[in-house]
Amino acid sequence: MQAWRVHRNGEPSEVMELQETDRPTPGDGQTLIEVRAANINFPDALLCRGQYQVRPPLPFTPGVEICGETEDGRRVLATPALPHGGFAEYVVADEAALLPAPDSLDDAEAAALHIGYQTGWFGLHRRARLRAGETLLVHAAAGGVGSAAVQLGKAAGATVIGVVGGPEKAGIARKLGCDLVIDRRSEDIVAKVKEATGGRGADVVYDPVGGDAYAKSVKCVAFEGRVVVVGFASGVIPAPALNHALVKNYSIAGLHWGLYNTKDPAAVRACHDELTALAARGVIRPLISERVAMAGAADAVQRVADGTSTGRIVVLPTGAAR
Repeated sequence: MQAWRVHRNGEPSEVMELQETDRPTPGDGQTLIEVRAANINFPDALLCRGQYQVRPPLPFTPGVEICGETEDGRRVLATPALPHGGFAEYVVADEAALLPAPDSLDDAEAAALHIGYQTGWFGLHRRARLRAGETLLVHAAAGGVGSAAVQLGKAAGATVIGVVGGPEKAGIARKLGCDLVIDRRSEDIVAKVKEATGGRGADVVYDPVGGDAYAKSVKCVAFEGRVVVVGFASGVIPAPALNHALVKNYSIAGLHWGLYNTKDPAAVRACHDELTALAARGVIRPLISERVAMAGAADAVQRVADGTSTGRIVVLPTGAAR
């Protein structure tokens, strides 16, 4: 089969190599899956760089979520077992963790429903306890993770403020349903949030960026607000000033979605049922900006790494259903 392999750490476009290799062999409790669509996530770039919290042995294949077909004909969502990631024609995954692909979504959309939307749902509902009528501030609102949070926030009845970088991304955020869009390159995030909320600030902040985004967020978070730390796409991990959290009375909540797979797998399945129902009603739908052939995967992962992409880029292996 064909698979993208990483033999040394570095930038994705430099270290990912498309090669012929053997199909992976399922272990106990695992299933072989033909990949129909593999969604690109920022962690795929971190895996290539050797900067992710999980470091598979070299060589490995990146790709942390797929939509595929099992040998008995089931269409499923899966997180492949590294080092045999999803940018390949076949993967293996734990049978117990497979989720049925929603009938309302095509393969590319289904592949993008899993990690980003689960992260959004757990972040907004389990960690932040977002309530209808509250104001939600979403950083990188036109990106893969941010766009999911925007849709889930609107579904929960929140007023959603999206922060983006540039007019093109601002247009996408508006189409996603943001009530207000702030272009961080030309507008003052703190002033705009306070103006929009009558000085109160945002009740919930969803931050997959870190760095300056976090610094601005805590300046415009509301009394008893909640800041959900999802990731550090900026490359800068902030050092929270706990005295500031104390005097302003806000909470900082971390979210590592992968832990729920081991700590509370029943909650993951319940979340998937909720996401499937929302997708069937048309309330949420992954924003797929590009569908690329297998040969274009390395360049696509690099665009995600560089922060120039919008929505989700999905790799479609040769011969896979579209």
